Amino acid sequence: MGRRPGARRPVPVAQLPAVHLASDVPRAVVAARLRAGTWTKVGHGTYLPVECDAPWRSTPAAPARTLAADQGTAPVRPRSQQDGPRFSRHQVQADAGGAALDRRTVALAQIAGTARRLRAPVVFSHVSAALLWGLPLWRTPRQVHVLQQSTASARSDAAVVRHTTLVDDEDVRLVAGLRVTSLERTLVDCAALLEPIAGLVVADAALAAGADPGDVDRRVHAARGARHAVRMRAVVAHADAGAESPYESASRFVVLRDGLPRPQTQVRVETRLGAVWSDWGWEEFSLLAEYDGRTKYAGIEQSAFMAEKRRHDALLEAGQRVVRVVADDLRGSELTARLLPLLPRSVQRARRPRPDLH
Repeated sequence: MGRRPGARRPVPVAQLPAVHLASDVPRAVVAARLRAGTWTKVGHGTYLPVECDAPWRSTPAAPARTLAADQGTAPVRPRSQQDGPRFSRHQVQADAGGAALDRRTVALAQIAGTARRLRAPVVFSHVSAALLWGLPLWRTPRQVHVLQQSTASARSDAAVVRHTTLVDDEDVRLVAGLRVTSLERTLVDCAALLEPIAGLVVADAALAAGADPGDVDRRVHAARGARHAVRMRAVVAHADAGAESPYESASRFVVLRDGLPRPQTQVRVETRLGAVWSDWGWEEFSLLAEYDGRTKYAGIEQSAFMAEKRRHDALLEAGQRVVRVVADDLRGSELTARLLPLLPRSVQRARRPRPDLH
């Protein structure tokens, strides 16, 4: 694991979107604002102004505090989960100018609405906690996840997943004024809940955000025999704080799942331009991988594009082989098929897919 100088770390959400509840606004007003396109429905009885400010995108948050220092919580106990209901025609619509609210904003607004609507004490958990901690997600959730002592009633909101598992006061933090599972608890919960590729995205980011690896390992050990313990253990074992984007994590996941040696993240290479850092690769094989997203070069000036080209050429001149990874490479085993011929024959022969990551 390496860390590129100046790499940005995830920071917790400082402020949630301001939402309006149907219970607080006359029905005619809600209907008029939906028709005008100034509000959009983001959840049960919850509405978000389409042109809303988004301070959570850029404002660093104050450090999260342990809940025990502020107030007590009753022990609560998780049920399982899948992505929830589709949105209605008034949900996540574009405004008159055609600009749609992004899914992360909508998901945070759903959390804000849920926090205001629920009467029983809850702790936001799993992917909802990950959102509040500012962690990237492979897929933005359509449901809000909470830990709650009591089970749901027959009239409960289907967009809220209630888990009934025990959580200690010391395992709860305050983020944006809400009770949230700790970074370490969030990491292991997501590693158990999500498909492995999505779990690794969260685990990488949580470690980069400062999750204590020793604490995480203790939790994994304590969860032996629990549901999805094998998946959790595999995801945590391959998590790496050096990943700087979900696609770096996802591309690394593909080669790990397919049985290639574990790559190093943020590989430093000395070149004629000085130290150059690559997303991940195998230093011992002089083989590097760099993810190229659709927006990497969109809108950048020619000088910036040329600087990137000079950087690429400098890596090649330093004896490195560079594989450019795109989204299509993450389907199936296409990326592995590209990399395998570039690895030593001994590595090719020793390759064994990892079943715990499937």
